[in-house]
Amino acid sequence: MSNVIAKFFAAPDDKDLNFIRLTRNILLFGLTAVLVMFLVVMTSQELRGQALIIWILGALIVVQTFALLLVVRRGEVGVAKIVVPIALLVALTVNALGGNSLHDISIVGYPLIIIIGILLQDRLSLVITVPLTLAAVALLGALDMAGLTTSALRSETEINDIAIISVLLLTATGILHLLVGRLRLAVSKAEANEQAQIAANQELKELQTSLEQRVQERTSELTQRRTELESANAQIHRRATQFEALAQVVQAITSVRDLQELLPRITTVISESFGFYHVGIFLLDEAQQYAMLSATNSKGGRNMLERSHRLRVGEEGIVGYVTSTGEPRIAMDVGKDPVFFNNPDLPETHSEMALPLKSGDRIVGALDVQSRETGAFNEEDIQMLSLLANQVSLAIENARLFDETRIALAEAEAVSRQFTREAWGRLPSEQKLIGYRYNVTGAAPLGEPINLTESGKGKTQAKQTETSQVVVPIELRGETIGTLVVQSPSAGRLNQDQLDLIKAVAERVALSAENARLFEETTRRAERERMVSDITGRIRSMNDPHAMIQTAIEELRKALGATRVEVIPQAVKGAE
Repeated sequence: MSNVIAKFFAAPDDKDLNFIRLTRNILLFGLTAVLVMFLVVMTSQELRGQALIIWILGALIVVQTFALLLVVRRGEVGVAKIVVPIALLVALTVNALGGNSLHDISIVGYPLIIIIGILLQDRLSLVITVPLTLAAVALLGALDMAGLTTSALRSETEINDIAIISVLLLTATGILHLLVGRLRLAVSKAEANEQAQIAANQELKELQTSLEQRVQERTSELTQRRTELESANAQIHRRATQFEALAQVVQAITSVRDLQELLPRITTVISESFGFYHVGIFLLDEAQQYAMLSATNSKGGRNMLERSHRLRVGEEGIVGYVTSTGEPRIAMDVGKDPVFFNNPDLPETHSEMALPLKSGDRIVGALDVQSRETGAFNEEDIQMLSLLANQVSLAIENARLFDETRIALAEAEAVSRQFTREAWGRLPSEQKLIGYRYNVTGAAPLGEPINLTESGKGKTQAKQTETSQVVVPIELRGETIGTLVVQSPSAGRLNQDQLDLIKAVAERVALSAENARLFEETTRRAERERMVSDITGRIRSMNDPHAMIQTAIEELRKALGATRVEVIPQAVKGAE
């Protein structure tokens, strides 16, 4: 019986690299979420005094960090599979207890915890994550119903709320398990099809090799003239392929801005067009001490990427030499090159060429090309690869400028939104104005805010059914500065043309209101400057310091409407 249970909950993916990376990423996400909650609690005025929540969140951070170290250093995911869902569950539950308990927004994260549990634990989540989540819901509900929480909505909590949330979580759990099962079955079929396709491709390659050998035998019987023509045609074709590769790289540079997508595409194009089995692109780190492998096409190169392969500038390998001097280096026979770095992931390398990547006069990296053949690089290859290196350098610079421009634009938009939000946030208190109501009798200022969620309260049912209400936000630069509420004595719904008209009016209201606010602000500023100029002029017209101070006090009192203005002298430190 125990073997059956163990087999049911077995996790064959624990040693799979993809699953380990998935676990690491989810663990990072969970640790970040708990850290954010910890910072919110530490900085919140309402929660700062709740030491228990702070200690619990701190302990969860320590446990998750320990689990992350196990995953990163040893690849052991067993602890993380248990820690991540439980830590998030405890953090959300503790956060909910410090807020509105069962009605707190934190419980929205419970389905996410179940999803994470299913991804990490598979069937084991049925006996760990799901029961604990349901227990957390029951705990919150029970504490609310017992009046043991600080939630303002605890009196509204009923047993039906606990039951409904539990049923929804169980339903989501069942559906997710079914979906995950279907996805795994589809992946298994895809892998089987992939293996079959690989076998078929291998047969085709063997057939192709056999046919090429037969063609080569027949071709050797032709005359020397035909051989020369074929050689010339091959060179022309190779040259055309190289130009096509250059064109593809240029097209990719103009259409792709993300280096994470662009650089691997460039390595693949170069490898396929030039026939080099390994192509890598190195970029210097911020300290200009190491050349970091950023993109590659070969299997060995991907292994190097996984362990963050890097070479010290000026000390390790041909790439280190090139990134130090800024000069290209070509080794037709790597065994005879004194600076060659013998990489165990690329044991078939017999010739290597590295070209510097420059942005202006600054070295940003290197393009590394390796071949299985000795003396694999001719003059045409060197010229073409130099052009490609220049294009890659241009792509890196364009991506950097694009990122800087995008960040600057985002910062400008954020500042604009913040300024708009602050300006319109001060307006109601400064103007002592809530809004206006327009009807058949005219316009009048509002005495109190309109409760949009309770519209119609206090009216008879007949008037409610006869009134059609539309609420449209008044937005300016992405910020909502007000609300346009339109009520129509029509029993039916407004049509789309009428709704579009209301939205257009809301946009015009936003622009007009902003123009009016700017005009009023400019007027006030001009008036303030005029008053300052007048006061300054009166002060400067006098020579007696006491008279200057008296004039300044009197003018300030008049301008501010104050009953008393005093000038208090202060002793200067260090004065004798």
